[in-house]
Amino acid sequence: MSGDKSKGRRVGDISPQRIAQLNSGAQAATLAECLAVDFAALMGHVLPEIGDAALAEIGSSASTGILKRMSIAARVIGNRLGPSALGRLAQHSSDTARGWACFMIGLTEDMGLPARLDAIRPYADDPHFGVREWSWMAVRPHLSTELDAAVALLSEWTADPSERLRRFASEAIRPRGVWCTHIGALKKHPETALPVLEPLRADPAVYVQDSVANWLNDAGKDNPDWVEALCARWIAESDRPETARICKRALRSIHPET
Repeated sequence: MSGDKSKGRRVGDISPQRIAQLNSGAQAATLAECLAVDFAALMGHVLPEIGDAALAEIGSSASTGILKRMSIAARVIGNRLGPSALGRLAQHSSDTARGWACFMIGLTEDMGLPARLDAIRPYADDPHFGVREWSWMAVRPHLSTELDAAVALLSEWTADPSERLRRFASEAIRPRGVWCTHIGALKKHPETALPVLEPLRADPAVYVQDSVANWLNDAGKDNPDWVEALCARWIAESDRPETARICKRALRSIHPET
């Protein structure tokens, strides 16, 4: 999550002028800028017809955690404007607005998992780092609920030419993950995810390698013996430097001295 340091690495470092740009639809360059957006101000700019009551509801959630606020914003937009707003958000310059679209997809009722993954796919492949993170967070509850089906579907993503989509396949079902609820079934039975992990064990993209390594580092908190055995097998079966890098990073919590 890198960006222009002159625009502030912490929310408090960001100038009022830059905040105003973000609230008017400019794309964030850093994680701090993502967190600095005033949702009510941005929503009023992006969807001016949404009404004062909706903006007041959004404003009242300003002190809530970012993940919950994203979900609240998506719900408010869906309730007030319906699915017609989705296309406008998808094309907007603001990464936060495109993130709201992700959560609208996540909150959509009566949508099967294949259709939901198809709908989130463009956001998982978005050029902006923030939108890519929102994409998996938005649909993760559904992946967790339908885990076997999710693994089967995501295993197909591991062969995609886009490293962003290959990374999504791993990141979306990390046992612990970041800013998200843990997937208990994978903490107990990490082998369930092997159809996704095995094809990525020598992925050429560092972006994907880091996700696979982090997946296994998560699993190592609950099943260190399983992670050690898997890495030993991968190293024995592959002489690729990518595999060696993944395994070294995967074992960093189990063997912090190495």
